Amino acid sequence: METSPGNSALHAKRSTPGAQPQAGLVVASHGRHCVVETPQGRQVICHPRGKKLGVAVGDRVFWQVSADEGVIERITPRRNLLYRQDALRTKTLAANLDQALILLAAEPAWPEHLLARALIACEAAHIAPLVALNKSDLAAPFARAWERLAPYRAMGYAVLPIAVKTGDAMAALTARLQGRATLILGPSGAGKSTLINLLAPGAAARTSELSRALGSGKQTTTTTTWYWLDAARTGALIDSPGFQEFGLHHISPRQLAAFMPDIGQYAAQCRFHNCTHLHEPGCGIIAALTGNAISANRYKIYSDLFRQLGDGRGR
Repeated sequence: METSPGNSALHAKRSTPGAQPQAGLVVASHGRHCVVETPQGRQVICHPRGKKLGVAVGDRVFWQVSADEGVIERITPRRNLLYRQDALRTKTLAANLDQALILLAAEPAWPEHLLARALIACEAAHIAPLVALNKSDLAAPFARAWERLAPYRAMGYAVLPIAVKTGDAMAALTARLQGRATLILGPSGAGKSTLINLLAPGAAARTSELSRALGSGKQTTTTTTWYWLDAARTGALIDSPGFQEFGLHHISPRQLAAFMPDIGQYAAQCRFHNCTHLHEPGCGIIAALTGNAISANRYKIYSDLFRQLGDGRGR
């Protein structure tokens, strides 16, 4: 089944005997079905060949038309893959990313552990994170939220103020999105859908079309979708479902400090090479905490995560 961008109908094409696999980009995913876009811009509903072939939005693949839909034969090697994992399952977010945009809002307030977990996942996957704080038009709530982000700015993370609803203060963000594949992460209510509809032409119509084509009905939040930002198809936003938790069970507790820049920078000062940074004498991180070089809140996030991941679930 295939469509051109902007067409609402999807049509079947039968394969030609002996046809060679074609190159494509996965631009939407829902369950075992996905949409593959060809270099010419045609979009085809496909499913992976075999249960072990896990496909993510952003994958470069080779596929073949078979009966009434396409079949993905293989995935080309990935540059990276961002995913989250809880005790029961793994949720693949996207592959081959240039960066991840973590979108927060002045209101409603976000749990800081969610921001910390998303940043740790980006660090572990070697994907550059970018934080944007929405609703800069709400002066008092925004000032409080901006102050909460001071430790992250001090760590060197890029944090941008924006106002998606009014369209103000957007120039710095749009400049960072040009020519890059960017996954948007964030809790519900942060303004992800509004941002995508503002920056990606035809995104609302495309969401509805994909929802019908993939059989997801009105549950568009369960579908990860790639939206081109320009006619030349050089920059893209990838929308993922909002989350209330961000599982990190694929990360070893002893890796955590290395993925938290403000904490990990003191690990080299520890007396013991296998220090957990929780109770050992001569721990450089505990010394930095005592000297107020590390915020108590950030250290609590570290220690809580270490204990959780070390409780038989982290590797």
